[in-house]
Amino acid sequence: MSFTSSRPSSWDVHRPPRAEGRVFLVTGGNAGIGYFTAEQLSASGATVVLGSRDPAKAETALESIRSRVPGARVRALRLDLADQASLRTAAGALEAERLDAVVLNAGVALDDPPRRETGDGHELMFGTNHLGHFALTAHLMPLLAAAPAARVVTVGSFAAKSERLDLADLQSRRDYRPKRTYGRSKLAQMYFGLELDRRLRAHGSTVTSVVVHPGGALDALTPARPPLPAVTAAARLRAAPAALLVQGKDAGAWPAVRAVLDPTVRGGQLWGPRHFGLRGTPREEPLWTHLTDTTVAARLWDAGRDLTGTEPDRPSV
Repeated sequence: MSFTSSRPSSWDVHRPPRAEGRVFLVTGGNAGIGYFTAEQLSASGATVVLGSRDPAKAETALESIRSRVPGARVRALRLDLADQASLRTAAGALEAERLDAVVLNAGVALDDPPRRETGDGHELMFGTNHLGHFALTAHLMPLLAAAPAARVVTVGSFAAKSERLDLADLQSRRDYRPKRTYGRSKLAQMYFGLELDRRLRAHGSTVTSVVVHPGGALDALTPARPPLPAVTAAARLRAAPAALLVQGKDAGAWPAVRAVLDPTVRGGQLWGPRHFGLRGTPREEPLWTHLTDTTVAARLWDAGRDLTGTEPDRPSV
């Protein structure tokens, strides 16, 4: 894989290419970056499935997309990434012959202690943000392999750039700090997306895996989408100066949308906002130094396999 900082592009974030006949799944598609990813992909003419653990919130998001994208082909899928046993059933409920892309976006972020666990006994953020997507990808692989050139797009976080994994304490049992644990869970996902692509290439698969991050994306800089919950005018006013450095979640969705739709995007790449990795139109950027450590990625993969009983790079799963 090579990085070209001057990659020419006519990509227009406001006019995505058409994708009629294709099927995309966005986890956490009912809110935040996931919602705007789903809305923007819907404008391509593709069928977009919103994965959400809350059916009521998913319906509200569908109403918003349909009001803004005439003829939008959108529907919801009940999906709880914290419940390992439910993920195979959820994948089967897609009712599709193939899946052209999945955007692994959903995430839980806790601000305060105490440490919490999923029903499977995993630390909540690591178990949901990483292990849930690890297992879901395994269950979706037959549908992805059935598409001509499917993509797995993993949404990381700029917060992961300053984190490092503790492979001896992936579940944060010894030292739990919510913000750090969140950053590490997203870092684990980014390692996963890159390792997945390496393994898919080794198997000769037509499925590719791309990693993206939204940069700095704030609710208070995000345009309103009634009937979704709105940010107060006071919060928008307070956040206005930050627009010099960061952006709204609508723009935070741009790297994921490009990773799904742009035919020039390749597996194993990292995409993020153009300006300092925090705001602007999407571009390919060099892999962060710690993300190039394939030994860490392989050990994390083995842990994910052991903790979920799944192997995402195997189309036979």
